[in-house]
Formats: sequence, structure tokens, C-alpha cells
Amino acid sequence: MATEKEKMLAGDFYDALDPELVKERERARDLCRDLNTTREQEQEARRQILIELFGSGGDSVWMQPPFYCDYGSNIYLGKRVYFNFNCVVLDVCEVRIGDFTFFGPAVQIYTGTHPMNAALRRTQELGKPVTIGSDVWVGGGAIICPGITIGSKTVIGAGSVVTKDIPENVIAAGNPCRIIREISENDDLPSDVPSPSS
Repeated sequence: MATEKEKMLAGDFYDALDPELVKERERARDLCRDLNTTREQEQEARRQILIELFGSGGDSVWMQPPFYCDYGSNIYLGKRVYFNFNCVVLDVCEVRIGDFTFFGPAVQIYTGTHPMNAALRRTQELGKPVTIGSDVWVGGGAIICPGITIGSKTVIGAGSVVTKDIPENVIAAGNPCRIIREISENDDLPSDVPSPSS
């Protein structure tokens, strides 16, 4: 028979008050509290906390506390992921983030959700994993909902609510978040510099 943790990670209904899960959440909250009270001069202590907190990537993540998460151990980061102030990751299922992805302040990533049936919602929860590619930029205040995949090199506008998958190499924004256009090789070139295609 599957444990509550196994059911949680599989995206099945589970009991969040299971003692093993409560203990793991307490561990994450204690680590986040320790992280959030570090001073800028305490980079070595901050690094050790991040290594202990995350499933992977704590050795290279750039983190501006405060930061909050449910478990931490279900967050897998590529190289040099950047979190600005006040980010929240509810990682009841896996959150996988590629190399060099940037999160603006107050970005929220949710894997956790609840049943629509009110009686079931009293005792059961569930989740859906989130996957974010490499070189993604998520603007401040954006919310990424459960089960979402965002492709590499995509830009998500500030304040967006991402409710559907977003492909790679596009700019997307809004509530709900929609694709605005593809990113071109001419983006960000100064107007007085000839483009590579000229």
C-alpha cells in the first residue's frame, strides 16, 4: 500500500496531516526561517541551508530571502536559478526548473490543489507537478498554477496567472496568461545597431 507521501508525489489524493508529511513540512519551515533571518554577510551559512533545503541546485541558486516552500525536497533546480524577494513554491509535487531561469519578486508556483467536492476537501489534498525550462524569465507577481509546463527561453509578464502550458521562446502575459508573440533575434538590439540579419 502506498504511503501518503508516495500518493502525494504521484498526484493522487492524500492526507496532508500524515505524521511523515507534517514532519517534512516542519523541517522545510525551520530551514526557510533560518534562511530568511540570515544577513547578506552570511553567504556561507545561506548556501548550506539552500543545499539542505532543495532536492537539487542549492549549491548554485541565487536567492534573495525571504523565500517560502512546503517541502523544498521536491524542488529540483538547474544551474544558477535566481529567486528575487518573497517567492513562494508550494511543492507538494515536483517542481523542476532549468538552468539560468529568473523569478522576479513575489512569484508564486503552486503544485498543490484541492478537490471540488467540499466533503472530500476536508480530509484530502492533491497536486500536479510544474516544469519550467532553462533561461525562462518570470516577471514579478506572476502565479504559476498546478500542472503547468513553461518552455525554455520564454518570458512571462509581471502579474500573469499561468493556467495553461506555455511553449518555448515566446512572450506571454495576462490573466489568464496568453502568448503575445515569439521572441525574435532582434529583440533587445539598440535601434542604432544593425541587426544580425541586415
